[in-house]
Amino acid sequence: MEVIKTEISGLLIIKPKIFEDSRGYFYESYNKEVFREAGIDLEFVQDNQSLSSKGVLRGLHFQNPPYGQGKLIRVLSGSVLDVAVDIRKDSPTYGKWVSAELSAANKLMFWIPPGFAHGFVTLEDNTTFFYKCTEFYNSESEGGILWNDPELNIDWEITDPLLSEKDKICPLFRKLESEF
Repeated sequence: MEVIKTEISGLLIIKPKIFEDSRGYFYESYNKEVFREAGIDLEFVQDNQSLSSKGVLRGLHFQNPPYGQGKLIRVLSGSVLDVAVDIRKDSPTYGKWVSAELSAANKLMFWIPPGFAHGFVTLEDNTTFFYKCTEFYNSESEGGILWNDPELNIDWEITDPLLSEKDKICPLFRKLESEF
């Protein structure tokens, strides 16, 4: 596996080594030792998966401490533009974001540690999104930021996404009182 650092400390793109032949392909999507060496030394306790049509935007979501989740993300079918926003209040990159295109074709993974708001938009129909979490879901610690917040100025590469009612009314970034 190749671990690629992004411009925000802690956010990593993971490129697995793919073994392909006439039968198909094989790759190792998780190896505790490799991840530990990359600085990801947390236990995964929950897996989540969603199926979405093209143009669905989910996010920007996070869970506050002590239920903050680290997420190891990959796409099993289709593709997404995945976005992480730094909400660690003492971070020099507070309020900055990184995006990565993840797809079944490129097999890239995105590591998002606790302290980030996360969201994605699907770029194809029948996109299956999968992620491992370092903490169990806790509805009382859930938080969100409005997906199209003008202060964040995220380039989602879409103007009229399909949103949940909850995601339509998330607060603006400037209203966030980060607990990270």
